[in-house]
Amino acid sequence: MADTEYTPPKIWTWNKENGGQFASINRPIAGATHEKELPVGEHPFQLYSLGTPNGQKVTILFEELLEAGHTGAEYDAWLINIRDGDQFGSGFVAINPNSKIPALLDRSGPEPIRLFESGAMLLHLAEKFGAFIPTDAKGRAECLSWLMWQMGSAPFIGGGFGHFYAYAPFKIEYAIDRYAMETKRLFDVADKRLGEARFLAGDEYTIADMAVYAWFGLLYRGFAYNDAATFLSMHEYTNVGRWVEEILARPAVKRGQKVNVVTGLIERHSAADFAKLEESK
Repeated sequence: MADTEYTPPKIWTWNKENGGQFASINRPIAGATHEKELPVGEHPFQLYSLGTPNGQKVTILFEELLEAGHTGAEYDAWLINIRDGDQFGSGFVAINPNSKIPALLDRSGPEPIRLFESGAMLLHLAEKFGAFIPTDAKGRAECLSWLMWQMGSAPFIGGGFGHFYAYAPFKIEYAIDRYAMETKRLFDVADKRLGEARFLAGDEYTIADMAVYAWFGLLYRGFAYNDAATFLSMHEYTNVGRWVEEILARPAVKRGQKVNVVTGLIERHSAADFAKLEESK
């Protein structure tokens, strides 16, 4: 299909699917489309997610907390298949009215606490367990600044570059150029920071690194948006590359990236699940 001139109507109306791989689940309204309760496991935290970058941020943190000895961070991770519309079930919408993965229910206290938005989950868990977030004011501010930087920039990479480069029903040069430029600018921001510090917030590995790594690691290593790593010349960002390899070497990160993934653990309910996965190979 050719990239032809489009003249917007005076008032936009939703009268057809917009095309692309996710057309059947995109809609301009919120709320549940069907009744469906969510499963509940035995652990304090119930995660409803998918092994995308936003989902992996949270599973990486859970695995890091458990690796660090925080046994209270045990969690059940349930698969939400967004292509099947699981995110529009009534149970999921009750936790996340935005119908996006992940959604988290903290049942560790007297009253359940719902959390939606992955950044909110990282901050909640880090503060709850006093881990992976600096305790001094300056370090905390730096950590939160990079965390919010990631939350604000992810749509340009995923919904912008990723969509128009890999998922749109036809290629639009302007859109691809616009978001390729912004994605490369964001990588350059990170590359310059990582040229002066071991991790984004300084010498300490924090939730900011987990959040950014979940997106940047996949793209840098060539596991996102087809051949995007070549197209964007990811090899230019050597400091990002050093940082990606250091984080990837962490055992908890390796485990976190296997959760809610068809080729890994579709569901995760205990540490023993990882051992069973290795045995099945």
